[in-house]
Amino acid sequence: MPRATVARSSTIVDLTLLGISAGVALLATVLPRNVSDPVAAGFRRTVVAPFVALQARAERSREAFYAHESVTARADSIALRAAAANALEVENGRLRELLGLGGRMRWGFVVAEALHMSKPFDANSVTLTAGTSVGVATRSPVVAPEGIVGMVQQVDATTSQAILWSHVDFRVSAMTVGRTAYGIVQPHFGDADVDNDQLSPELRSPRYLELRNVALRDTLARNTLVVSSGLGSTFPAGIPVGYVVREVETPEKWARTYLLRPAVQLADVHSVMVLRPDRVENDVAPVWGGAAKADSLTRGIVATADSAARDSAETVRRTQQEADSARIARQAAAAALARADSAATPAAVPGTTARPDSARRAPATTRPTP
Repeated sequence: MPRATVARSSTIVDLTLLGISAGVALLATVLPRNVSDPVAAGFRRTVVAPFVALQARAERSREAFYAHESVTARADSIALRAAAANALEVENGRLRELLGLGGRMRWGFVVAEALHMSKPFDANSVTLTAGTSVGVATRSPVVAPEGIVGMVQQVDATTSQAILWSHVDFRVSAMTVGRTAYGIVQPHFGDADVDNDQLSPELRSPRYLELRNVALRDTLARNTLVVSSGLGSTFPAGIPVGYVVREVETPEKWARTYLLRPAVQLADVHSVMVLRPDRVENDVAPVWGGAAKADSLTRGIVATADSAARDSAETVRRTQQEADSARIARQAAAAALARADSAATPAAVPGTTARPDSARRAPATTRPTP
């Protein structure tokens, strides 16, 4: 059927329905009420009922759509608030730790925000919101509650540039907590992926530090705390640097090199503390003394646990030996008893019947003569 004919047929049907509806409506208005009401009720139950149901479903669909939008918006708002609350909780925790460090430091420091660079070649340096106006100087140590962050390299009136421990130029003279071993700490650029190895040192971002030039006679255990030694004029003694992971094989055969896990994770560096020159000249070891005590306590606990394990193993070994000795003695006694019984029993004579032991061993009794 041609498209024009279909269109004309649809138009005729629509006009016919419109005319019928208009006629019914006009008839309903002129009819008496006692007649129009039953007719209208019949139309509602028959002709109009599907349209009423369709309108009801449309209303419910619209309400569900608006409700879904409202619930989605509410859920997104709750998720954003939860994320913001988590970030605020983490930030508040860091600020509380920094306040605790300031309380232990008491004087000679400046608190600043560490602004990370957005450019790749600046990944190993930060901008500090403090400068010469508040006492920050070149080569001032930058620290956090966990330990060393880096060192100020350039200073302006209100800002300063600091290199992090991941920078290729970072160095610090270090020692173990008990002053048993000394060395120089620097970034460790080995054990990285191929892409990182192909970059220049300025673009690399190491995950570890290394303690170099340790004497051959000094062997460091895993998780030994390494702190700044105070040698030089940059870092005072006693600031945590990292924890020993393992020894690293190097071409130098006259000294040892150890891989260190940094005390400060650079992703957590947002608020830092800069030590002024007058504070560097004084002892700051008691400020981080809790870390050294915790390390000593940990090593003591580990040593005690190892000793208890060795004692327990020795006790088990001795108990097993005693049980084996007792079992061997019982077996020997049973064998000796068996040999004694076989020796006491006479051999049977052929053609005779052996009496039981009870009959042989029972004493002879003489019955009295009446």
